[in-house]
Amino acid sequence: MQRKRPLTGLALAATAIVTLAGCSATSSASTADDTAWRTATSAERGGGMDALVKAAEAEGKLNVIALPPTWANYGKIIDGFKAKYPGITVSSANPNGSSADEVAAVKSQEGQATAPDVLDLGNAVLQANTDLFTDYKVANWQDIPDHLKDADGLWTRDYTGLMSIGYDSTRVSTAPEDLDDLLGSAYKGKVSIAGDPTQANQAASAVYLAALENGGSADDVTKGVDYFGELKQAGNFQNVLPTQATVASGETPVVIQWSYNNLAWGPAAGASGNQHWKTVVPEGQALASYYAQAISKDAPHPAAARLWQEYIASPEAQNLYLQAGAFPATLDAMQQAGTVDEKALDAAGGAPKDAVELTDEQVTAAAKVLAAKWSATMGS
Repeated sequence: MQRKRPLTGLALAATAIVTLAGCSATSSASTADDTAWRTATSAERGGGMDALVKAAEAEGKLNVIALPPTWANYGKIIDGFKAKYPGITVSSANPNGSSADEVAAVKSQEGQATAPDVLDLGNAVLQANTDLFTDYKVANWQDIPDHLKDADGLWTRDYTGLMSIGYDSTRVSTAPEDLDDLLGSAYKGKVSIAGDPTQANQAASAVYLAALENGGSADDVTKGVDYFGELKQAGNFQNVLPTQATVASGETPVVIQWSYNNLAWGPAAGASGNQHWKTVVPEGQALASYYAQAISKDAPHPAAARLWQEYIASPEAQNLYLQAGAFPATLDAMQQAGTVDEKALDAAGGAPKDAVELTDEQVTAAAKVLAAKWSATMGS
């Protein structure tokens, strides 16, 4: 049985609640400038960064979706964007939605002013919906490693955490050291994951981790599904979607999810967090998975969408990810340039060196296993 290492001492910047702005029913007619930015594959090709800022401020709006304020410091990141570009109103829809919900919104709201401009997606959903995106390369494109971006700019990986176990130390008598521990009687009705693994990358990643820890592999996650079947048979699986509120109240005392989310829901959240919440991740079989950014090809605010991509790829926003315990895609480049927040990097335990990450092909294969076996195994 593998030992775990606790994640402690990470100071999270306070996150802000994102206000949901009112939306009109249909988008306004495209202008000549709008059309130019809709097809621009870089700021340079659209006339330069100053021209991009001017066009985005003229649009005056940006629609983001499925970005909880406590997820990877997105509350702080959105606030930073608004402070830098005060003329742009940010509308944040369905903050607790899944990657599948993001795609559904793009499809159902096509042609409307409410449609998402930008997406933040798990890999399985990303790979299945690339026809919805448009090419764009940020100014610091060279800072993003080749394996973390599409060669033409259709999408870029942005940040990752490590799959972890969060638990309420006042409600669990024995601290978990491994997923196998969660099969014990001490965890009766206490273990939850963040959604449906066939729909949400974070939940699917819990299954991937279970596969790695139970004799499976990144090539075949069947044993991960089997593990959760055992967890349900033991009466330990709790079919409740965990949130910061359910963790704070004790309703969901054990949650398998990304380290940056478990950290954000504990003492770092202040009065709204669970002061007894602790986080552990595997040693040697840690699992990582980058989330990817993409621009909708039908974005109602194409210039603002591109300006958002520029902002979140900048050292300012990349360090905000890091302050929440999420490792940004440009970490190596920032370390070389001396722009990384060293204190935040040290608090996060340094860049992960032994984490397993599924390839695109492995994610596609895993999605087929989940589609075929999850519902039948879990009886849902």
